[in-house]
Amino acid sequence: MILGVICLAQLTVLLDNTVLNVAIPSLTRELGAATSDIQWMINAYSLVQSGLLLTAGSAADRYGRKKMLIAGLVLFGIGSLVAGLADSTGQLIAARAGMGIGGALLLTTTLAVAMQIFTPDEHPKAIGIWSAVNALGFAAGPLLGGFMLNHFWWGAIFLLNLPVAAMGLAAVVALVPESKNPRGDRPDLLGALLSTIGMTALVYAIISGPEHGWTSGRVVLTAGVAVLVLAAFAYWESRIPYPMLDLHFFRDRRFTGAVAGAVLITFGMGGALFLLTQHLQFVLGYGPLEAGLRTAPLALSVVALNFSGLSAKWTARLGAPVSIALGMVLMSAGLVSIAMLAAHGYGGTLLGLLLIGAGCAVANPAMAHAIMSAIPREKAGVGAGINGTLAEFGNGLGVAVLGAVLNSRFAALIPMAASSLPAALASAGSEEERGRITDAFSSGLETSQLVGAVAVLLGGLLAAALLRRAERADSAVAVSA
Repeated sequence: MILGVICLAQLTVLLDNTVLNVAIPSLTRELGAATSDIQWMINAYSLVQSGLLLTAGSAADRYGRKKMLIAGLVLFGIGSLVAGLADSTGQLIAARAGMGIGGALLLTTTLAVAMQIFTPDEHPKAIGIWSAVNALGFAAGPLLGGFMLNHFWWGAIFLLNLPVAAMGLAAVVALVPESKNPRGDRPDLLGALLSTIGMTALVYAIISGPEHGWTSGRVVLTAGVAVLVLAAFAYWESRIPYPMLDLHFFRDRRFTGAVAGAVLITFGMGGALFLLTQHLQFVLGYGPLEAGLRTAPLALSVVALNFSGLSAKWTARLGAPVSIALGMVLMSAGLVSIAMLAAHGYGGTLLGLLLIGAGCAVANPAMAHAIMSAIPREKAGVGAGINGTLAEFGNGLGVAVLGAVLNSRFAALIPMAASSLPAALASAGSEEERGRITDAFSSGLETSQLVGAVAVLLGGLLAAALLRRAERADSAVAVSA
């Protein structure tokens, strides 16, 4: 019952990551939102959430995971209410930022609570179900948003969060036990400030790169600030007796292997799926709701394999290194299938989505478990914050880099066209020219998906190798003891 409660809280946050995308036309029409306003509506949430994940996890460990879970539900509910009733773009952007604070608390405390209430033997299956909810949120967001917008005004997509947050709040108060770090380390306020500023600047630079150019002053300055502040954060954490992030974690091969794999898996998958949704709509001609339905098999395969316990059984039988390698090989094969066959219809895309889903179901829980098990149980909140930060970073980097690869290939093939596919199609003078433009976009998609496939494959091999070395080192220590 507790796992169901925390998964419900987590699902609310994950739905809000994707549901806003389908509301963009309504917001543009009814609020008079400009393109920059729309970007900030989306980015305010992700920037605040990604910047606060590590700090939120540390606060949960120190002050109590149940308290932070309750605080996250309250903040998320208040932000949703303000967003649903907003009558200006400024109000909606501010509300989305407030929702990002609540989302950061919820994403970290849900995984941290799961690590506390289950025994180590049950952790793989619990994390598998937790990971399946991530996939369910990815698939259900566009579908739920499309349904709500067909029947109600745009604010309903936010007000829908209120009854869910209220039910979650009541269930958390009644069912979830309190847990926190028994040592009660002193709060690392400077570390929290530095990590928040550094991660927010880094994610902002990644988000701004494709729009403003990677060599623009805005991007270079923001990236420079991120590097300097994160370097100062690492120096500070290495000098104080009670660090928010213990840098000794990175000496553990299990931890570094899982970290490398987590970044590359979200890099390849996040970027590839972002581009695939454009291909389904602009090249194959599907509407937003139909495109969402056609990407759903990926999430449904993850849900089926994790909720049935099959992925946990495979991981227990094969071991974490082999499971991660197998999962990421399947994902890489899925990306190759999409790259080579997507231009010929939906069949190749469906095969690729099912392969990616199967690989994700096996690899993601194994990597999350490797990260969490490499960190002391009393630091579970920090571990969850690290896991969430890696996912945000890898996903943003994947969208930026693979998007740049696609745009570069597209511009090389259609040098006289507009910079984006919709603008190029709008300026096309004939069906023949439209065909050349979509062919060029498909070629760019193929190249970018292949780059993503290589990144995922390398991530799997690197993570598996480091985890295997860690297991051998642990075995040698156990034998000598």
